[in-house]
Amino acid sequence: MLTAKENMRECVRGGKPDRYVNQYEAIQFFFSPHSWHSPSPQKGQENVVNAWGITFSWPEGTPGGFPVHTPDKIVLKDIENWREYVHAPSLEFPEEEWAQCKKMMDEGDDRAFHAIFEAPGLFEMSHHLLSIDEALLDYMVYPDEMEELVEYITDYEMRLAEVVCEYLHPDMIFHHDDWGSELNTFLRTETFEDYFLEPYKRIYGYYHDHGVEMIVHHSDSYCANIVPQMIEMGIDVWQGPMKSNNVPELVKQYGDKITFMGDIDNKLVDFTGWTVEDCRKAARGSIESVNSLTGYIPCITQGGPGSLFPGTYAQLSKEIALYNQEKFGFSVEEQEAMAPPMVIMF
Repeated sequence: MLTAKENMRECVRGGKPDRYVNQYEAIQFFFSPHSWHSPSPQKGQENVVNAWGITFSWPEGTPGGFPVHTPDKIVLKDIENWREYVHAPSLEFPEEEWAQCKKMMDEGDDRAFHAIFEAPGLFEMSHHLLSIDEALLDYMVYPDEMEELVEYITDYEMRLAEVVCEYLHPDMIFHHDDWGSELNTFLRTETFEDYFLEPYKRIYGYYHDHGVEMIVHHSDSYCANIVPQMIEMGIDVWQGPMKSNNVPELVKQYGDKITFMGDIDNKLVDFTGWTVEDCRKAARGSIESVNSLTGYIPCITQGGPGSLFPGTYAQLSKEIALYNQEKFGFSVEEQEAMAPPMVIMF
């Protein structure tokens, strides 16, 4: 029986997985010092300022932290003079901090990929600095300035890639950058490609060239129209594809080139009063509609192991394990033995 890591590798590389990969079972998350030095709000916290000067709050009853874009807190107030407002934080950290991060990774479980978690990405950073409304407008009205801004953020991510690879040597990069809503991408395909294809090819290409086996990109949204660009960028796994993408068709068309990790929309299971039957229906419905052991991982669309309402993620994992037991003969206990203990991050 394959370990969770071996099974995910077979799934992504078009090999011979012996069961369905179960959500995030094959991924252990770690952080580099730059995350420690750029605080994010915890549930209920307000007005937490990160290393870029962006203010975030996480109000009770919401799924996560969001940038605060009241006029007094917007960082980038004039795109035509963006250099006066945007200043990337330093990536020079004490050797002891890198050593501490490396020690944590070295002590990780070999049954899973050791992934560095990075967020936000190029598009999200631009609208965190500007606000989403201003960013979408400026991509149309001020293309030269926005191209410069994206290049500036890209240079920062390239410097980050260099130090992460130098000090930590991860198996995997798990990178957040939401590119769409449930129904469409935020930018036209051609506009998205103009701004982001080459920058992400640089970033993800560097990681691949420096020992990172897999790039997992999170965007819990509709992005079916830019899957070819994702493949060209070097993304191995798109985590977060919602049902609106028609995941079964995407797997048929592109599953030999990129893996789709999702198809279980949060709204189907993650709500007040969810039931075991809700999770069973969602898990089995996704697995049976896609019907492929390669190029597909049944998973909640949220960008990390967990859920807004306690118990949902664990129950989904149990239902996928029960399906594997039924179809492939491995008991739930045997499957659990091949993966690290479940850790709920979100």
